[in-house]
Amino acid sequence: QVQLVESGGGLVQAGGSLRLSCAASANIFSFNAMGWYRQAPGKQRELVAVITRGASTNYADSVKGRFTISRENAKNTVYLQMNSLKSEDTAVYYCCADRLSARSWGQGTQVTVSS
Repeated sequence: QVQLVESGGGLVQAGGSLRLSCAASANIFSFNAMGWYRQAPGKQRELVAVITRGASTNYADSVKGRFTISRENAKNTVYLQMNSLKSEDTAVYYCCADRLSARSWGQGTQVTVSS
């Protein structure tokens, strides 16, 4: 069972920045892809950003140009740099990793953006 541990969430004012980290218990090259999802109160969980083994990235339209997903292979860690945060970015952010047909999830980290 892969373990994913997120960190870096918190309270920030609108227009500010945060960087989320997701540390994996396995070599991240063993995953087909890793990504970040978020879930706001009363809403479904939605994809925010994904990075594949080949380093291709994809973003939700709502975060394009503001968020950047990246990875640090030596630390088996994936990051989500979030800039120009808006109140609508407030959510619990979850890291996930896909390997073969299995998906693993982290426990989530709260991001709150005050306006």
